[in-house]
Amino acid sequence: METIAFRMNLNAGQAAEYKRRHDAIWPELATLLREAGVSDYSIWLDEETHHLFAVLKRTDDHTMDNIPKTEVVRRWWDFMADIMETRPDNSPVEVPLRKMFHLP
Repeated sequence: METIAFRMNLNAGQAAEYKRRHDAIWPELATLLREAGVSDYSIWLDEETHHLFAVLKRTDDHTMDNIPKTEVVRRWWDFMADIMETRPDNSPVEVPLRKMFHLP
């Protein structure tokens, strides 16, 4: 099992809407993530900078690389594009983060 983290950018004033949408995450999207080997996925907000900090665990044989090719993820990206920083294809701008410390 591997833990990874990344940062995304939320548009100012969109915290409540972002939380509302994620509180109602589509069941087919949650299933897709789990089937790809993702678990213990959480997203945190820095309210001062509007940075979203995501951390998740994934299995050694994960298939996360296939997730962007799925129809449900493309629809989710389109659904979220109005409230966060995205690329031209509406995928969220993600910045990988490097682990600097871990206390087991």
